[in-house]
Amino acid sequence: MLQLNKPLAFIDLETTGINLSTDRIVEIAIVKILSDSTKSVKRKLINPEIPIPKTASDMHGITNEMVKDAPTFKQVAHELKQILDGCDIAGYNSNRFDIPLLMEEFLRVEIEFDMKGRKLVDVQKIFHQMEQRTLSAAYRFYCNKELEGAHGAEADACATHEILGAQVVRYPHLGSTVDSILKVIGEEPIVDFARRFIMDNGIEVFNFGKFKGRAVADVLKAEPQYYDWMMKGDFPRHTKQKLTEIYTRTLLKKS
Repeated sequence: MLQLNKPLAFIDLETTGINLSTDRIVEIAIVKILSDSTKSVKRKLINPEIPIPKTASDMHGITNEMVKDAPTFKQVAHELKQILDGCDIAGYNSNRFDIPLLMEEFLRVEIEFDMKGRKLVDVQKIFHQMEQRTLSAAYRFYCNKELEGAHGAEADACATHEILGAQVVRYPHLGSTVDSILKVIGEEPIVDFARRFIMDNGIEVFNFGKFKGRAVADVLKAEPQYYDWMMKGDFPRHTKQKLTEIYTRTLLKKS
């Protein structure tokens, strides 16, 4: 069993699509595990305030009709923030999708959701390192069960919790704490969740475009107009937030 010294929240989102800048949450499930193994589940349908494409509805089964009377993210944001308060966060491909999109939603409604001090456990990363399969196959492999209701947020989040529990049993070298697990699989130093920036020897560098591989601060010093271009561009809000932090820090060093 997992040994937790702080709550661990397993999250899963169903969305209108996969674009971090423009797509929205239509369903969120949070399976919260306390240090005494007590489990609570919160699931909400959310009105995304934009149409749900048929391709997305075909995947998760959530239609525009189903969410037309559901609360908007702004209406539930404070409740979700309170549920996740003080929690480390886990999920399946959560570091690359669920957490970044959730962060975008909080920023969109101007509610600060502080990630400092949180440990992020992406169960997919363990699985891909060890076995390389999909979530349904992972559930079958580790738990010897078929995943009923796949692509439903609650079913996926609950399955992910069970998989992580089975993984720490199957791979004793993972240990049974969040810290020990991350020591084995690695803890990625995240700058922005869209990964437009990455860390290189402790320095933020561009991970795209003509300045790829160059220090963000150096580029902003030499070509400050690039900051304006990015802030006006179709980049995720979290990327723009981090860019502004680096830009402000750079200006302070110059003054």
